[in-house]
Amino acid sequence: MSAVLFGSISTIADTSELQREAFNKAFVAHDVNWVWDRSDYLAMLDKSGGRDRIAAYAQSRGESVDADAIHRTKSEIFQRDLAESNIVPRDDVAQTIQDAVDAGMSVGLVTTTSRRNISAMLDALHPQIRVDQFDIIVDVTDVDQRKPAGDAYEFALTSLHVKSDDCVAIEDNIEGVRAAQAAGITCVAFPNANTSGQDFAAADRRVHQVQFDELASLITAN
Repeated sequence: MSAVLFGSISTIADTSELQREAFNKAFVAHDVNWVWDRSDYLAMLDKSGGRDRIAAYAQSRGESVDADAIHRTKSEIFQRDLAESNIVPRDDVAQTIQDAVDAGMSVGLVTTTSRRNISAMLDALHPQIRVDQFDIIVDVTDVDQRKPAGDAYEFALTSLHVKSDDCVAIEDNIEGVRAAQAAGITCVAFPNANTSGQDFAAADRRVHQVQFDELASLITAN
């Protein structure tokens, strides 16, 4: 059996700006005098992990903050704002997922974010995208190392009983691409609005929209 593996919630729906806004609201809630504008945020997206971004930013400014507490608040705000948003799936993603299901392929969501973030996104997108369309959903609790380590993808391969050559991954950031390739999986770069400026030369292909036939052809080519 083959598998199509989406590598982050923003490969399903572009949540990047909602995330940035949630960070800024969390800073206010914790009386931290920071504002991340879009250019600031874009510069941070080459590394995964919101808590690590907060800690690194504080260190760069010579400040001390409770990065864990701020990140917990940010996640709560993001989940609330996502539920209240009019977010929609990215172009052709819903159709691609259904096409893969209809073709008898496994579909996975292979992230290193929290299960609550994933659930909030899937709840917001229902019924265009449904949780029962996914054969596996990987979150941060399933792995020892976050991306760019290949742990999340290796966990998915083992759980689905598929070989890396029989899969294609879709990622929207360079650390995700590295994670997929660390697990030996062909990777398509599908940048979001805030990662389009990253260098995706390492990806096997870069696309502006995902289409099932193109993804299936990459698996066949293996």
